[in-house]
Amino acid sequence: MSGVLTTSHSIDVDDDLKEYDLEHYDDDDGEGMGEGQQMGMFGNVKSLAYYESNKDDPYITLKDEADDEEEREELQILATDNLVLATKIEDELAHLEVYVYEDDSDNLYVHHDIMLPAIPLCVEWLDIAVGKSIVDKGSVANFVAVGTFDPDIEIWDLDTVDCMYPNAILGQGGNTEEEEKKKKKKKKSKKANDEYHVDAVLSLAANRKHRNLLASASADKTVKLWDLNTAKCAKSYSYHTDKVCSLAWHSVESTVLLSGSYDRTVALADMRAPDELPRRAGVESDVENVKWDPHDPNCFFVSTENGIVHYFDIRHISKDPSSSKGVWKLQAHDESVSSFDLNTVIPGFMATGSTDKTVKLWNITAEGPSMVVSRDFDVGKVFSTSFGPDAEVAFRLAVAGSKGTVSIWDTSTNPGVRKFFAQKMPSTVAGETTVEDRLVGVADDESSSSDDGEDDEDGDQEGSDGVHSMDEGED
Repeated sequence: MSGVLTTSHSIDVDDDLKEYDLEHYDDDDGEGMGEGQQMGMFGNVKSLAYYESNKDDPYITLKDEADDEEEREELQILATDNLVLATKIEDELAHLEVYVYEDDSDNLYVHHDIMLPAIPLCVEWLDIAVGKSIVDKGSVANFVAVGTFDPDIEIWDLDTVDCMYPNAILGQGGNTEEEEKKKKKKKKSKKANDEYHVDAVLSLAANRKHRNLLASASADKTVKLWDLNTAKCAKSYSYHTDKVCSLAWHSVESTVLLSGSYDRTVALADMRAPDELPRRAGVESDVENVKWDPHDPNCFFVSTENGIVHYFDIRHISKDPSSSKGVWKLQAHDESVSSFDLNTVIPGFMATGSTDKTVKLWNITAEGPSMVVSRDFDVGKVFSTSFGPDAEVAFRLAVAGSKGTVSIWDTSTNPGVRKFFAQKMPSTVAGETTVEDRLVGVADDESSSSDDGEDDEDGDQEGSDGVHSMDEGED
């Protein structure tokens, strides 16, 4: 026998719950909604109110103006701030980071970053607006040119935050749609030509007197001269027989370009005479970097893969590299001198960085160079060493390496530097007997790069404050 047993009973509501009127909880009274407008699209959201402006919503207490003002203050760059450009590969993504260095407060932080399409190899700051028709061509701007493993050169506006696309592309990637349609009919050629690079861009050099000119060196063995006003290649040069890895414009003769190559030669060429054979100097191994002496326009420096730094006088350079003789040469490191820099404010002050993970400071006199101090910054293989360009920060040295870190060192706090360059320092600095060491960096929570640094190619890498062991030695 089966059936359903039903009973009826009354439920007594607790006196404590009566005040909440739970029996009528689901009743729609349409009252108490305030001045908001009801949304009637769905039946289960009839009680949801919305406001046309956040100002009308009583539950939003933080005003938009306050947030905008705070964000503007964070992005503001002061006249006393120093900008540092750094590139890094992290999680297989390449990006360019713009750092702000506050010297007075020993503060270094990332202002904003830019995603890059390929592994960066070189960067060059530009003071001319590229790709902006509304900006006067003679005005001073804040742009950067980036060379990567791709043959194209991208130019970005550093004053624009969260930009998605470059202002201009120098190379085949910058062609118009009509030109692209024509090129699609032809098979893309890897052969070097006079219009664009076909291999990785290894070095960039902006002409500071002819501001619209940018020189580029590539693994396709050519040097190209670009007109930034038109974003087109003005001239191509093929006087090297191997990859061209470093460029430097002369500070006085602004049409003379110095170039270093894996063909173990350095070429001194006048860009106005493309058909004339350049003067050359030969070295014992592949060239790493070339730089003019900022205090003697007749001389230049060359660093090589074998750890040697050469010093040449152009008055003793001929068109035969084997007959060109250097003034002196220095075995600066046991491994490749991947970077070096000359202080533009303090004569005779040179810094060298090597894949042996050390940075050395040198005092150059008429008798030759002598080492002042050697230091391990715990940045891995050193990819970049750069002095501050202004007199106020002339003793600041930025060092970056394969661990994806960059640190800024106040070299004037080192006793050896103070001993050799005391007469060239400000009196307030030279007169002090003891000074605390100043090394500034940015904390990096994640370390995705190995000590070998095969993932990081560019000199200026992302900053880090993780410098724990410092080994110093003085002559």
